[in-house]
Amino acid sequence: MSVLTASLFFIAAFLSGVVNAVAGGGTFITFGAMTLGGVPPISANATSSLTQFPGYVTSTLAYWTDIKTIWRKAPVLMLVSALGAVGGSLILLSLDNPSFRALVPWLLIAATALFAAGPWLKPGSKQAANDNPSNPIAGPIVQFLTSIYGGFFGAGLGIMMLATLGLTEKGDYHRLNALKNLLSIVIAAVAIVIFTLGGVVSWLHVLVMVPGVALGGYVGVWTAKRLPQIVVRLFVIAVGLLLAAYYFAFA
Repeated sequence: MSVLTASLFFIAAFLSGVVNAVAGGGTFITFGAMTLGGVPPISANATSSLTQFPGYVTSTLAYWTDIKTIWRKAPVLMLVSALGAVGGSLILLSLDNPSFRALVPWLLIAATALFAAGPWLKPGSKQAANDNPSNPIAGPIVQFLTSIYGGFFGAGLGIMMLATLGLTEKGDYHRLNALKNLLSIVIAAVAIVIFTLGGVVSWLHVLVMVPGVALGGYVGVWTAKRLPQIVVRLFVIAVGLLLAAYYFAFA
């Protein structure tokens, strides 16, 4: 990897961190940069999951007070999240790169649509959320299915999980977001272990991009206070659609 190429990957990772801090959707940028840079799509997907992992950890720590209030319901959801992530990751590894590449544009279209609909999928007011009782049966089942997607691809997972948790769990937005962040750690950690054992992680790209994501996440807090979120959301949607168009044309 040349210095110029490494610099471009670092910049992409930095932008990903900024986007995640402001509106979410940074996975589109890291995955897209690696695939456009010649990384096979399965390896790009696996490596992108790893580069985003530190952000999940820091976001969860920021919500630690809320997590302590929902800890009793977390173990079951963490267990089914791990099982779903195992299934999704193994499905990914069972494919070859041409097969996965053919699926990528459809996955990107679905993830982009989910991201675009994100503001309408967030849980409602605190009172309405508290009036919605937790469902001890539907919650784990829905979370298991969501985790399969997370282990397999992952783009748009946070928005999808926040929406499904809002339907099946009791709590206001911040508590559900805290739970979402905690479960994201479980899904990502399991996927990373399986992808590492499967030999599909590009560690050189990890070393280049993780610092960029971390720095971008820090700068993103400053950006979030000054840049309208709609601008960032439109940028992410445009990236998703352009990547999908690229894969439809060249897959």
